[in-house]
Amino acid sequence: MSFDAEAKMQFLFALRSKGVTDTVVLNAMEKVDRGLFVQGYFNDRAYEDTPLPIPCGQTISQPSVVALMTQALDVGPRDKVLEVGTGSGYQAAILSQLARRVYTVDRHKRLVQAARAVFDALELSNITAFTSDGSHGLPDQAPFDRIIVTAAAEDPPGPLLAQLKIGGIMVVPVGQSDTVQQLIRVTRHEDGFDYDELRPVRFVPLVEGLGKD
Repeated sequence: MSFDAEAKMQFLFALRSKGVTDTVVLNAMEKVDRGLFVQGYFNDRAYEDTPLPIPCGQTISQPSVVALMTQALDVGPRDKVLEVGTGSGYQAAILSQLARRVYTVDRHKRLVQAARAVFDALELSNITAFTSDGSHGLPDQAPFDRIIVTAAAEDPPGPLLAQLKIGGIMVVPVGQSDTVQQLIRVTRHEDGFDYDELRPVRFVPLVEGLGKD
């Protein structure tokens, strides 16, 4: 299946119907072909608004969730962004259209290598991908203007909050089970953090340590 004009039109209509209104985000979603990040058996479903399995027991999020999280992150063209949970690389590719620099980390080396290959093929030179324990962030590159977490934590992780700039925003799914999770937007101020609940979501858990593959 190709990301042709008709597929793009249906894809963008589905995003708008789910509440994605930011033109800049919609343009980024239109530019990046999700089909390049979905390999094998599920490739013919790449443009459906549904999560799909990827290797290492992970998933590529449904496009409307990717777009809504990106919209909530409110990325500017001079921003430095940290993504925790590279997965397929699709979310990082979307962010690369909006930010000055994107750092993305995943605990699975196999996923990082596959994502890098797609980034190189698309000539997305403003993305740097690492195999790392994302729950600790990237202290050597901190602070970040924006942080996005694509796995659910019980609470917004302290090390990531500490790596957020004053005035920065983090979007993270929070919940103690895979059935009850809320997408949270955290804004850092001089005197603390504001927390806004955005919508129910369902993500794989944020796991400490490195994967075996």
